[in-house]
Amino acid sequence: MTPITVVLVDDHVVVRSGLKALLGTQPDIAVVGEAASGEEALAAAETSSPDVILMDLAMGPGMDGIEAIRKLRQRNGKQAVIVFTTYDSDADIVRAVDAGAIGYLLKDAAPEEIFAGIRAAVQGKSVMSPPVASRLFQQMRNPDEVLTAREAELLSLLTQGLSNRELGKQLFISEATVKTHLAHIYAKLGVETRAAAIAKAIRREGMR
Repeated sequence: MTPITVVLVDDHVVVRSGLKALLGTQPDIAVVGEAASGEEALAAAETSSPDVILMDLAMGPGMDGIEAIRKLRQRNGKQAVIVFTTYDSDADIVRAVDAGAIGYLLKDAAPEEIFAGIRAAVQGKSVMSPPVASRLFQQMRNPDEVLTAREAELLSLLTQGLSNRELGKQLFISEATVKTHLAHIYAKLGVETRAAAIAKAIRREGMR
């Protein structure tokens, strides 16, 4: 029996080592490569041609997991990419799926769930941790409820033409936090610019 080949992508060597040891208990799964960044992930995928890639999202400076998934999809649509992360926000889930991930598992998933996810991915089946599947289903049912209360408040203030500094003062948060909220808002609304977000905000208000 030919084993399912896997590449592990995570910037923490302890996580990769533990995951490699765990997967090593399964006779039908073989780890054939490791990477600590998005750039290394692309190289490992090119060298090892794995069946499945377990991809973390946040990996320090350089290319993050989402961008790596996009590039992998552009290069080779056959390799199944499963996000393996601690992040379970609506924005992260949507961005990963949009980028081309076939699955989304959380790092606290049970070993059996990870094994089953890898086997399902090879068969072209989507796999998601129960909390992730629940959030995605809820979002599909209520797309207007994607934004958190704070994000909705910030989006409303955007229409007033406030700068990041002014937004921070208004909400009593730092500029860095404002930027983080904006990034999540852009991702959730499917826009890339402040102007596009404002346009969507105005349309949302007009439909209420």
